[in-house]
Amino acid sequence: MQRTRFKGIKIGVVMTGSHCTIGDVIPQLKKLKEEGAEIYPILSYTVNDVDNRFYRVNDLKKQIRELSDNPIINSIVAAEPIGPQKLLDLVVVLPATGNTIAKLANGIVDTPALMAIKAHLRNQRPVVIAISTNDALSINAKNIGLLLNMKNIFFVPFGQDNPLEKANSMVADMEQVLDTAICALQGKQIQPLIRGPY
Repeated sequence: MQRTRFKGIKIGVVMTGSHCTIGDVIPQLKKLKEEGAEIYPILSYTVNDVDNRFYRVNDLKKQIRELSDNPIINSIVAAEPIGPQKLLDLVVVLPATGNTIAKLANGIVDTPALMAIKAHLRNQRPVVIAISTNDALSINAKNIGLLLNMKNIFFVPFGQDNPLEKANSMVADMEQVLDTAICALQGKQIQPLIRGPY
């Protein structure tokens, strides 16, 4: 039996430059689409422009276009109307780098990703953050704390991905993105939030 938990829901999927995590994001986009979501892809400058050892930009964009009926948003100008047009029901930042987390926590808007989040939040609508950052338990811990205390921001449960070699690194459990999104649409933070090492 086909599940349609997101039927009629417009979801902005913001992808930022944790390149090693992008491969785990695409399956979640497929699941959102399979469950009825209308996906609006939003790319940070880094994801939009930089080939790397994990993917080629053109290949990634091809995959994204196959999963969305909407054009890729990849500029601040294109992201700004998300607010006044009340375009989206939910924004999912998947993955959210430490850089994006720090800027969001401090009100800096200098990428399409951050503009999309800011524009959406002005409508008092939910944002889900799936962190992927090497400094979650060091310099970025305070910024994560600030966001945890902000209205309309919800986190995908996260934990240390390699505590022996990267003691400060934490990554969201991508398999919980959909359940977190459902809770966020109801104004709830999924629990438990912190999970043990992967």
